[in-house]
Amino acid sequence: MQIMLNGEPYTLTTTATSPITISTLLGQLGLAEKRIAVERNEMIVPRSRHAETALEAGDQVEIVHAIGGG
Repeated sequence: MQIMLNGEPYTLTTTATSPITISTLLGQLGLAEKRIAVERNEMIVPRSRHAETALEAGDQVEIVHAIGGG
């Protein structure tokens, strides 16, 4: 399945039995425990909904890393 990830084409490996969620994608990218914000099709997805938000072919996903400072 192909999505756009931060403006670039990205291919996800899918299985017939389970949908790929934002949590799955973040795990594949090694970002599961990082402080990030995720936007799917121009809508911010709260961290509490990452596991239930399924991705579909053609989705546009933006991932932004939170940077602290002061």
